[in-house]
Amino acid sequence: MVLLSTTYFGPVQWYQKLYRHDGVMIEACESFQKQTYRNRCLIATAQGVQALTVPVVGSDTKLLADMRISDHGNWRHQHWQAITSAYGDSPFLEYYEDDLRPFFFERRWERLIDFNDDIMHKMCELLDIHPVVTRTEKFAKGGDFTDYREAISPKHPLPDPDFTPKPYYQVFAQRHGFLPNLSILDLLLNMGPEAIFYL
Repeated sequence: MVLLSTTYFGPVQWYQKLYRHDGVMIEACESFQKQTYRNRCLIATAQGVQALTVPVVGSDTKLLADMRISDHGNWRHQHWQAITSAYGDSPFLEYYEDDLRPFFFERRWERLIDFNDDIMHKMCELLDIHPVVTRTEKFAKGGDFTDYREAISPKHPLPDPDFTPKPYYQVFAQRHGFLPNLSILDLLLNMGPEAIFYL
C-alpha cells in the first residue's frame, strides 16, 4: 500500500506508483501546500520546462478537500494552448486530444481533488493500468503503507530508490536533452500505448 498526494496531471513517478502497487491511498485530509504537484504539472516546451498551475480558492481551513478551483483568468484555455503548442509535433496528441479536451472546456469541476481524481482515472484508462485507489478519511499518520506525499515534489523531491527515470522520445530532446519526470502527459503524448513500458 502506498500513500500519495493528489496531483494535476501528475509526474511519471506518481503514475509509476499507481502501476506498481496493488493498493493506493490518496491523501484527502492534509493541509493544502502551494508549489506542489497538487495543482501544477510540468511539461516540455520549445523554451524548456513549463509549469502549468491551476488557480485555487481556499477555505478558512485550507484543507485540501476544501480547495476550490478558481475561475479567475483564462487558465483553462491557457493550459490547453500550452499543451497543444508543446505537443503539436508529438506522435500521439491527435490520438488523445478528444480524451483530454473535456478537462479544459466541456465540464467545470468545483473542487481540486475531484478534478484531479477524474484526470487520474482517465490517465489510468489511457495507460491501461488498473490501480485500486481510495481516499483517506482522516490525515494519515504512520501505518502499513509507504508514504510518498513529500517524496514526489517539483521543488525538493526526496530520494526514491524505486524510481529511476528511463529516457524516451521527447519532441524537444535535441534542444534540451531528455527531461525526466515531467507530467504523465509528456510520456503519453510522446509514447502512446508504449507509455506503460516506462512505468
